[in-house]
Amino acid sequence: MMLQILINGLILGSAYALIALGLTMVFSIMKVVNFAHGQMYMLGGFVVYYLYGQFGLPFFAALVCAGIVLGIVGILFNRFLFQPVLANASREENSMLMAVGTALLLENLALSLFGEKQRGVPSLIHGILILGNGQAYVPYASLMVASIAIACIVALLLFVQFTKPGRALRAVAQDKEAAILQGVNVKNVTTLGFAIGAALAGIAGGLLVTLYGVNTGMGTNISIKAFVMIMIGGAGVTTGAIVGGFVLGMAESIGYVMLPSGLTYLLIFSGMIVFLIFKPNGLYGKPWG
Repeated sequence: MMLQILINGLILGSAYALIALGLTMVFSIMKVVNFAHGQMYMLGGFVVYYLYGQFGLPFFAALVCAGIVLGIVGILFNRFLFQPVLANASREENSMLMAVGTALLLENLALSLFGEKQRGVPSLIHGILILGNGQAYVPYASLMVASIAIACIVALLLFVQFTKPGRALRAVAQDKEAAILQGVNVKNVTTLGFAIGAALAGIAGGLLVTLYGVNTGMGTNISIKAFVMIMIGGAGVTTGAIVGGFVLGMAESIGYVMLPSGLTYLLIFSGMIVFLIFKPNGLYGKPWG
């Protein structure tokens, strides 16, 4: 049982880490909590559902399209909604209200277009890997999802570390005023960061629709999970987002196997309260201000 729990937690954690990275990317460069992150995840799931599940496009092509479509959504939201508010807002509450408004906008738009029905797509690959003489059973489809998620995480880390746009993103996240003095176009960099964050949410949604399906009401639940992950690791910290994703994935895996239904997240949130009392900035976060 413990081997099965461990494997389930690692597979789920890899996808969760991808979700958390998208949210922490936006927060680190804009100091805005994107409440619409879960709705962007949901839209990515619908893009893959229609392109792969309904129109027969190859899955990887549909997944790339999900990233592109949500990246464009991120660009539009940042350019025409968030940047004007951030430029003219006198209080942080204005940007938070804008973020909540975008979440409601996307959710109600999706509800009008797609309805409430749960949707699913064909499995990517069939078969089960048996480990430890039957101690653990791992569907090949889950392994593929985890592998793609990890590959995306590694690609993002390499991009941020070794490319010029990636270094600009890190510079703005660390000190926006110093980045401006060095000639960095902060407006373009924040747009790029928002696009990447939205694209990661779309890719995560496109991956997990193959395992769990998609519906228009799932966005809020995903956003809450993403907030939990970045609070565990530390808001705006890339390493913390990855660690938070795997911690939550492991906690869910243990809870769903060993605890009664509905008790898992009660204990997770209770544990979060205690954790934040002693580590209010998360495992890797620094005090704000």
